[in-house]
Amino acid sequence: MANSDIVAVAFVVGCRYRRGMKPSDLRVALFSGNYNYVRDGANQALNLLVGHLLDRGVHVRVYSPTVAEPAFAPTGDLVDVPAMPLIGGRGEYRVAGGITRRVRRDLEAFAPNLVHVSAPDWLGHRAVCFARRRGLATLASLHTRFETYPRYYGLPFLEPIFVWMLRRFYGRVDQVMVPTPSIADLLEQWGVATPIGIWSRGINHDRFSPARRDLAWRRAHGIGDDEMAIGFLGRLVKEKGLDIFAEVVTDLARRGVPHKVLVIGEGPARDWFENQVPEAVFAGFQSGDDLGRAVASMDVFFNPSITETFGNVTLEAMAAGVPVVAARATGAVDLIDEGVTGFLVPPREVSGYSQAIERIVGDPALRRRMGAAGTACAAGYQWETANQAVLDAYLEVMARR
Repeated sequence: MANSDIVAVAFVVGCRYRRGMKPSDLRVALFSGNYNYVRDGANQALNLLVGHLLDRGVHVRVYSPTVAEPAFAPTGDLVDVPAMPLIGGRGEYRVAGGITRRVRRDLEAFAPNLVHVSAPDWLGHRAVCFARRRGLATLASLHTRFETYPRYYGLPFLEPIFVWMLRRFYGRVDQVMVPTPSIADLLEQWGVATPIGIWSRGINHDRFSPARRDLAWRRAHGIGDDEMAIGFLGRLVKEKGLDIFAEVVTDLARRGVPHKVLVIGEGPARDWFENQVPEAVFAGFQSGDDLGRAVASMDVFFNPSITETFGNVTLEAMAAGVPVVAARATGAVDLIDEGVTGFLVPPREVSGYSQAIERIVGDPALRRRMGAAGTACAAGYQWETANQAVLDAYLEVMARR
């Protein structure tokens, strides 16, 4: 039988299997290193996914470390996995020790037919082992470029080791879901042969809109109507490129570019960052419609991070009509249309960032065009479409097996 005939038969069999299997037949055990105890883009996406799955009749049970006062209430059934605080000044995060006897009993009672792991941590490894021993389908979603972290903490020699570990982890599952094509390309460059699908992201278009811009809010934070607010949005941790951001702010001052820095977010590196950009306005953590107002009240969004797999904050800025200057790295390259919705700059090129920001600040017409183009581009990103892709992937994995 020719290869094309084999493919055709497999396709027909797979279609029949998918027709026979309904979402309500799925029993998904989702493992997360941080499902809701510290808010970030990854776990907010996971909670939205679980809500989508539950609405369509999928049985889901989530296994993750928990704390007494989480950042937000979890979506779905959450089972605590014993964990300890992460060392190295990042104690807000928890490190799970694996699947204990109690967790295993809960898993066996739930009887999943598919295991979804969202992080390549010890818990994720043990979950994949659990699934493989029992012949269960496995899917991994990739949310963070962990291999880039060592360079921000003075340990760049560890990066090749991280890549090797990640290649091995993603090579042991039946399917990998990544947020953007650039991440899919990266995994293929590493040598990951597992089938890769795209789980994009969506956005609340009512919350993130140019209509949310609020000059009174800006004035209350010491930003004049005619001042150019260059914004940062995200957790204040060094791997978000805070060092480059601070260097660019210094370079803008040297060039005489009029600006005001607006920082939205909190995190363990706040004190360090405040010392680096002492003239900045720190508006703290914002959520809900307050966050939408803060983003729309920026004039330029600057995101020098290279750890993003998608860049939710970049999409939020675009939807709010704010031009973006970002690192030419995964995530941003899939979102930004160069010269149309913003500018992409080599990751550590301080002068390149400064020139891009200066160009936007000095050209009101360009700023308006980029803002409008960003809003139009962001309109295509919908959570329902993005999350349905994961449900479809679950059914396809079950069909392949």
